[in-house]
This record gives sequence, structure tokens and C-alpha cells, in this order.
Amino acid sequence: MIKVNLGGCSSFVKDADYSKYVGKALDAFDVLQNESGAGNDFLGWKTLPVDVTEDIISGCEAVRDSWKAKGINLVIVIGIGGSYLGAKCALEALSHSFVRPADQPQVVFAGNNLSEEYLAELMDLAKTSNVAVIVISKSGTTTEPAVAFRIFKEYVEATYGKAEAAERIVAITDASRGALKTLSNQEGYKTFVVPDNVGGRYSVLTPVGLLPIAVAGFDIRAMLAGAAEEREALMVKSADNAAVQYAAMRNLLHLENGKSTEILVTYNPKLTFLAEWWKQLYGESEGKDLKGIFPASVANTADLHSMGQFIQEGSRIMFETVVSVEKSNRSVVIGTDEQNLDQLNYLAGQHVNHCNAMAQLGTKLAHIDGGVPQMEVSIESINEKNLGAIFYFFEFACGVSAYVLGVNPFNQPGVEAYKKNMFALLEKPGYEEQTKAIKARI
Repeated sequence: MIKVNLGGCSSFVKDADYSKYVGKALDAFDVLQNESGAGNDFLGWKTLPVDVTEDIISGCEAVRDSWKAKGINLVIVIGIGGSYLGAKCALEALSHSFVRPADQPQVVFAGNNLSEEYLAELMDLAKTSNVAVIVISKSGTTTEPAVAFRIFKEYVEATYGKAEAAERIVAITDASRGALKTLSNQEGYKTFVVPDNVGGRYSVLTPVGLLPIAVAGFDIRAMLAGAAEEREALMVKSADNAAVQYAAMRNLLHLENGKSTEILVTYNPKLTFLAEWWKQLYGESEGKDLKGIFPASVANTADLHSMGQFIQEGSRIMFETVVSVEKSNRSVVIGTDEQNLDQLNYLAGQHVNHCNAMAQLGTKLAHIDGGVPQMEVSIESINEKNLGAIFYFFEFACGVSAYVLGVNPFNQPGVEAYKKNMFALLEKPGYEEQTKAIKARI
């Protein structure tokens, strides 16, 4: 279960103000639970931990087993935004940092950028590998993943033949409509459904996240169990509810104390992509109507030697939310050196994780002294169950927090602006007038 520690904010806020914002968060909790707020047709994520069917779970596992039997050692997952960040986060957290087990495929991502060099280099890897593809798109026409899929679909068909390609391509898309669904029906691809009532950034516990995680060899049943356990805890309306506490404090710091930036801080490099997933979740959910807390991140202790100076003594615009991991899954002890030229013998016999914990505590004290409030969100260790819990915690807290702020947590109207300009500049049919207007401006 996720724990929240607000002690690092106590010197910055008044108890009465915090109580007021807890009340606001509890009201927002009711809006979310009663499904009476803006965007209430996109609340399918709330029950995913208990609604994901055995057919979906076993279907993901069947793809894993089928591809393993074929000797597939490279899976290219094509998607952008919420169609890849959750899976990428989980794989970065759960995988060995340097060694891939021989019986697990390498899972890589495409369709999240338009870099020609990236795609060419990924093709270099594909040509030396036994390849399968997971393509994730509700419509099948989103530019970045559509470009990548066209390229790798052509490669898989040319390399293995169309019939075998149909065994090596799985689509996660709309249940009944759209270009990708039509193509899947024509070519005979196995498909999984992106639920209509779940937005992309809330989709990690659908096949969007579950299939890549399963194919990589990790336990999606444990992940769903952890999310279900956290969901049960968060269903209790209480001032002690961790999501209520987090939502209340971040809005208090923003709306009453003028803090415009929240920095998600990690002290384990395995969680770097948790911050990337979190930034999309909160940035797209809250950044609208000229409102919102800007989501940023740092990976300590590395970033203490780069961003640390600004956080310590720069503009007082930010607060920190530290994701703490209580126990390391591995053990490394610092030894004794006879010469002691590095003057580290005082640490002899200590675990490296102890040093990391003291760096985290020392930084907390320094930043609080420097005027930076700090919250802490903690998990016991990094595993599938706890990742499921923290995914669900941040999603639920985001819904509560956005309703406190007074915005719709589940739309993203601003995302379309760049697309219209890009289509016009690419001279896409139907955009002739916009093309003329933009060319006049540039």
C-alpha cells in the first residue's frame, strides 16, 4: 500500500489551511466517486484492477508463449504518449539494468518520435533479430505511430511473408472502428481493445500496458493485484486517504503558497520513467484553462550535481514529491581499503542503499531549509505488485486533484493544436487553406 508523508511541508502551511484543502479534496473525492464531474465518460480506469477479465490476462500470456515458441527475441512496441509510457516505466523498473535473460525478448519502443536516425537504427537491430510487433493506436492514424507501423509492417511482411506476419503483429485498438481495426480484420491480426471509457494516460492497466509487460516476461497478475489492493484502500473516504492527502497538499501549496512547479524526485534510476509517465498524467490532466501545476522531475543523486543548485537557491516556485523505495532488492556492501586514499573507510561495512537513504534525508533537510516544501510517496520495494499500486495511486489522486483545481482531468484539447499545423506543413489533403495561412506566416 502506498504511504504519503507530508512532514516536509509542515513548516510552510498552516494546519487550518491544510484542513480546508482536505475538505476540498474530500468534496472532489465525492465528485470522482459519484462520477458527476466533467469528463465522467472516461472513468473506466477506476475499476480496471478488478474489471480486467481472465480472457484479457490469459490472452496476453498466450501471445507471450506463442512468440517465445517462435524464438522471437525482439518485440517492437509502437505507440505514443499513454500508449507507451506506462509499459516503458514498468519495463525500466523491473528489468535488470544491464543483462537481459536469454529466455526473454528485448522490448523496444517506436512511434513515439519522428526521428529518422532512431528508426534507421532500430531497423539495424531488427535485421539481426527475430521480430514481432505490437502496435497501439485507437484510430490507427496518429502520425508518429502510423509512420513507424507502416515501416515495420512492410519489413515484417517482406522478411517473414504475409501469413507469418499476421502471427507476428498484434494490434491494440478500438473495438469496432478505425483504420487499425479495419486493417487488423483484413490481415487477421490478433487484437486487444482499448476501452472507450479509458483515456490513453490512464491506460497502463489495460492491454496497452499489460501486453508489453507480459511479453517482456513480467507478472501482470501481480501488477493487477497490487492495483486492486491500492484501489480498495483509496475507496475509503477519509482525511487519512493517501490520495486525498496528496491532492490536498499539492493544491494548497499551489493555490495558497504560489508554488507553480512540482518536481517528482526519484533516488533509484529504475524509476526514471515513472517520472516520465507521471509528467504526462498530471500535465495533460491539469494543464488547461490557464491553470495547473507544471510537472517536472529529477533523478537523484545524479541531478543533485546539476539541478541541485537551482532547487536549493533558485526561484522559490517549486515543491518536491519524492518517490521513496524502502528496501533494495539487491545487496552491495562497501569494503575496506588499506590506503584509504578516498577517505571512505568510515563507510566500510555499510550497504550502498544506506548511503543513498542518507543522501535522500540530507537533501530533504537542505531543501526544506532552502524554502522547498517536500512530500514523500513511498513503496516497500520495486516489484510488479507495488508498481500496480503506485500506478493506481497516482491516477486516482490525479482525478481528485484536478477536480480540486476546477478542471476536467480527462480531456486534452490543447494537444490538437500542433497536429493541425504539422498536417498543414506536410500538405496533407484537406488542409489546403491552413497550409496557405501558415506559409504566409513563415
